[in-house]
Amino acid sequence: MKLFRLAAVLAVVAGPAYAQMPQLNLLQDAPSKTPEERAAEAERDKAYKETLKKIPDTKASNDPWGGMRSDPPKQSAAPKASAATGAPKKKSGTAAN
Repeated sequence: MKLFRLAAVLAVVAGPAYAQMPQLNLLQDAPSKTPEERAAEAERDKAYKETLKKIPDTKASNDPWGGMRSDPPKQSAAPKASAATGAPKKKSGTAAN
């Protein structure tokens, strides 16, 4: 009876472990492609690559809110005179903050 229990425990433990093992097949079961199939596949690949060359490059902006925004503020060409001379601003008044 102990032998039967031991065999049952081993079967229960080994079942999930066996199911998790990868099923590797190193030999090809299917026959290789015939020359006609290879030629047809090469023709499909060639047609696919030619079709990809016909697709134009999109350079346009993909901004859906682009028309809703106003133009960016224009910067003045000449900087302010006091900033250009580098002279410090004079203080008006003598009260300290």
